[in-house]
Amino acid sequence: MTTLWDTTGTDVVKALAAERRAAGALAFGLALTLVAVVDEKNVSEAESAATQAASAHPCRLLLVVRRQIDAPHPRLDAEVSIGGRLGPGEAVVMRMSGRLALHAESVVLPLLAPDAPVVTWWHDGPPTRIAYDPLGVFADRRVTDVTQAPDPLSALNQRAADFAPGDTDLAWTRLSPWRTLLAAAFDAASDHPTAATINAGRANPSAQLFAGWLRNRLGVPVTVEETASTPAITSVTVKFGSDRLAITRTDTHSATISRSGYPDRVLPLVDGGLGDLLAEELRRLDDDVTYAEALGTWSSLPNLASRSEHREHVWRDPMQHTPAPVPVGSVAGASAAPSTASTPTASADRTANAASSGGPARGPARGPGTAGSAGRPKAGGSA
Repeated sequence: MTTLWDTTGTDVVKALAAERRAAGALAFGLALTLVAVVDEKNVSEAESAATQAASAHPCRLLLVVRRQIDAPHPRLDAEVSIGGRLGPGEAVVMRMSGRLALHAESVVLPLLAPDAPVVTWWHDGPPTRIAYDPLGVFADRRVTDVTQAPDPLSALNQRAADFAPGDTDLAWTRLSPWRTLLAAAFDAASDHPTAATINAGRANPSAQLFAGWLRNRLGVPVTVEETASTPAITSVTVKFGSDRLAITRTDTHSATISRSGYPDRVLPLVDGGLGDLLAEELRRLDDDVTYAEALGTWSSLPNLASRSEHREHVWRDPMQHTPAPVPVGSVAGASAAPSTASTPTASADRTANAASSGGPARGPARGPGTAGSAGRPKAGGSA
C-alpha cells in the first residue's frame, strides 16, 4: 500500500502503476472501474460495501471523498493499494479538499481501467442532476440511492425527470427478492389479475417502484397502503376475482405465500446488505429497461428507456448562491468513451498542481477545457 499526502493526480497514477508492477498477475482481469462518490462520514460503510462487491466482480475501485469544498487551498490525499484492506483488486481512495473537489474528474479520468466499463455509485444524497457531476456523465452505468435523500419520494421523482438509459437506483435493487417470489408464484396462475395491494412503511421508494412495476406488467390498479409498524415492505396481495395471492413477510429471512385453494408455503426472503445490493447491480452493465418502465409508470413519465443516452455536462459552482449552469460539451453515455473535451480538465489539472505546491487554486473552469483526443485515457500509460 502507498499513501500519498498533499499530492497530485500525476503522482497517484504513477503510484498505481508501481503497485500493479509489484502485484504482477493480481493486477489483471479487471471487469470494470467502480467510481464511488461518498461523504466523509460514510467512507467506512462505502469501503466495506465496495470491497464485498469487488470480491464478486474484479474491478478497479476509485473512492472519491469530497470534503471541505470551501477550504482556502486545494489538497489531494490518496491511498493506493492492490490486494490490501480493500480486497484483492486495485483500489485508490482519494480525499479531495478545496476547489479540487469540484473537479474530481481531472484526477479520476487518468485512473480509469482501459477498455473497461465505468460504473459510478453515489453513496450519499443523489445529485439533483447527474449532468452536474462529470463523474456521472462519463460513466456507462450510474447507481444512486434515493433512501439517502431527506425526501426519498421527491428524490425518486427527480430521478425520473433526470433519467437516461444506464441509470438505476438501489431502491429498485432492494425489490429483487420480492419480484422473484411473486414472479415464481405466477407460474401456476391461470386467471387474469384484477387488482393488487402493497403494504409498506411511509414514503418507501421501493414500494412505489414495486407498484409501478406491477401496474406496468399486469395492467391493473395497484394501491400502496402505509403501515406504521415498519418502514419496509411487509406484504403484497394480488386479486384474481374472488381468489387472491399474497406474499407476507414473516421475519427478516422468510415470507409466507398464501393462495386460495392451496396450502401456505414458507420460502426464503432475505434482504441483502449494501454490499450485496451493489454486487447485484455490477452483474449487469447494460441498460435496465425494466427499471425504466417501472419508474416511468410510477412517475407518469412514459418512454424513459427511449431517451437519449447522451448527457451534456453542465458546470455548476455549489459555492455560488445563484448558480448559472453553462453547458460545456456533451459526453456519450453507455455506448461511447468519455471525451476529455467535455470536462474542465485543463483548469482542474492546474488546480491539482496548485494543491501539490501549496499555492492558491486558480478557480473553476467557466467553459470548455482544452480539447483532447476522444476516448478513455489509459492509467499512467502502463495500466
